[in-house]
Amino acid sequence: MTDSRPEKETRAATPENPGSGEHYSISPDGEKFVLPSESDYQQEFENLQKLAEVQRGKGREIVVVMGLGFVGAVMAGVVADSTDPDTGESNKFVIGMQRPSTRSYWKIPLFNRGLSPVKSEDPEVPVIINRCVKEKETLIATYTYDALSLADVLVIDVQCDFIKQELGNLATGHADISALEESFKIIGQKINPDCLILIETTVPPGTTEHVAYPIIKKAFKRRGLDDEPQLAHSYERVMPGKEYVRSVRDFWRVCSGINEISREKVVKFLSHVLNVDEFPLTVLDRPIESETCKIVENSYRASILAFLHEWSLFAETNGVDLTKVIKAIKVRPTHSNIIFPGPGIGGYCLPKDGGLGLWAYKHLMGFENDIFKITPEAININDTRALHATQLVRDALRNMGRIVAASQVTLLGVSYREDVGDTRYSGSEIIIRKLTEMGAEIKAHDPYVQHWWELEEQANYPVSSASWARFFRNQEHLSDFRMTPDLAEALEGSDAVILAVRHAAYLTLTPEEIVEMAGGPVAIIDCFGILDDETIERYFELDCEVKGLGRGHVNRIKDKVRQAKLRAAEAK
Repeated sequence: MTDSRPEKETRAATPENPGSGEHYSISPDGEKFVLPSESDYQQEFENLQKLAEVQRGKGREIVVVMGLGFVGAVMAGVVADSTDPDTGESNKFVIGMQRPSTRSYWKIPLFNRGLSPVKSEDPEVPVIINRCVKEKETLIATYTYDALSLADVLVIDVQCDFIKQELGNLATGHADISALEESFKIIGQKINPDCLILIETTVPPGTTEHVAYPIIKKAFKRRGLDDEPQLAHSYERVMPGKEYVRSVRDFWRVCSGINEISREKVVKFLSHVLNVDEFPLTVLDRPIESETCKIVENSYRASILAFLHEWSLFAETNGVDLTKVIKAIKVRPTHSNIIFPGPGIGGYCLPKDGGLGLWAYKHLMGFENDIFKITPEAININDTRALHATQLVRDALRNMGRIVAASQVTLLGVSYREDVGDTRYSGSEIIIRKLTEMGAEIKAHDPYVQHWWELEEQANYPVSSASWARFFRNQEHLSDFRMTPDLAEALEGSDAVILAVRHAAYLTLTPEEIVEMAGGPVAIIDCFGILDDETIERYFELDCEVKGLGRGHVNRIKDKVRQAKLRAAEAK
C-alpha cells in the first residue's frame, strides 16, 4: 500500500542518533526525532496488522483516531480506557494516527512511551494515556495512513481553521478545509466500507454531506465498491483546564449520521466510550444539524461577550465598575452565566466558528444573500478588543509622564483563560503585537506556558502565512522572544504591568510585591477584573497609575487617594 508522507525522509530516530538537518521533528522539550524512511512504513504497517489481529482475538474493536492534537489525543485516551459495562474488560484497541510532519511527528514516539503530547493542568490527562499505553496496552500511535484499513471505527480530529485576511473583518476570511479534504481522499482510498467514520472536528455546516460524503463515495467507486459510506458527526466540547478529560468523557454530546445505519453505529459507539448514563446523547436527524449546533452554541457565546464590550466602554467613560454590575446581574438565576469578557476571546473555537457558518452558507450551499449580521460583528469586536487594552497601557503611562516606545511592559498571563496553558488566539497576543508595533520592550510571564509558539515560530505557526504578525508592523524580532519563567525577573525594570489573565498565581500578588519587584511605581492595567477596590487604592497610594477594562470607577479611587494625600500634606 502507498502512503502520503513528506517528500524527503531519513531513517527512524534513536536516542543515540537524534538526526540532523531539516528531516527531524523536535518536541517542545527539545528532543529530536528523525522522520520515518521509506522502509519504515512497510514494517510499521506489518506490526500494526499483527497487533490488530491479536486485539481482535481478544474481542476488541479497532478504533483509529486521526489527529493527535488538543482533542484527538485525549479522545484516544478516553476510548482506549473504556470498558465493557458487563465484563469490566477493555473492548477497544485504539491506534492514534498523526501525520509525520516536522511539526508534529514527535507526538508519535512520545505517545508510545506513554507520554501525553498535550500539556494540561488536568492530572488525569497524563495518567489516562500512560495507563492505556503501558498497563492496559490498549493504545498505540502511528504515522502510517495504512492504519485506516484496520479500523472498525475512525474518529477524525483533523484541524479545520478559518483564515482571516483582515483583523476585525471576518467577511474577508475563508474556511481552510484543505487538510480535511485531503484526509477524506485518503480515507476513501483505504477504509473498509463497513467502517464507521465519525467526524469530531468542528466543521462548516454541510461538510459531512457536501464534502466528506461525495469525496469518499467517489473513492469507493474507483475501488469498485457500491457501498454507502457510513458517515457520522459528533462535535467535541473540550475545555482545556483542570477537567480536560471530563469535558470529553463526562459531558453531553450531540450526534447524527447520514443514514439510519450510521446513526445507529455512532450512538452505539459513543454510548460505549462516554458517560451517557449521566450525560445522555442528543441524536439529530442529519449531520448538518449537528454541525450547525456547534457553530450556533459558540457563536452565541461569542456574541454575548462582544455585547459586553460596548458596556465595558460605557463603564470606563461613566465611572461604572462593570465587574460589580455583572456580579449584581448574576444573582438572577436566568443570567448566572454572564461573564466579564476580558482582553479578547481566545481559544480555538469562539474566535473562528461563526466564520465557518458564513463560509458554508456561501460556498457549500451556494447562497449569495447576506443574512449574517450579528455573528461576524461579534467576532470582529472580540478580535479587536485587545487593542483597547493597549490604549489603556498608553494612557496609564502618559499619566505617569512616560511613553510606550520608551517603556518596558510586562504581560502577566498569555493563555486565553485562567489556569490553562492554551495560547491559541489569546487576547494577550494582540496586546503584545500592538505594543511591539508602538515600540515597547516586552516581557511576559505565565506559570502554564513555557513557549509562546505564536511568537517564537510566527513564520509558520499556526500555519505558514497565517500568523497574526501580518496585521502589525515591526514584528520580525518577536521570533527571538522567549517567556520569562521567573516572575521577579519578568517584573524587574517594568514601567507597566498588564494583568491579562486571572491565573491563580496572580490573584494574591500585593501592590507592595509588584512595586518592589519592578523597582518603583508602575502603570497597572487590569484586563480581567482582578483587582478589588482596596488593592486599587493601595496602588495609587504607592504612586502607581491604574487603568482597567470596564473599571471606570478607578478615577474616583484615584481622587480619594489624591485628596487624602493633600490633607496629609496640609496637616504637616
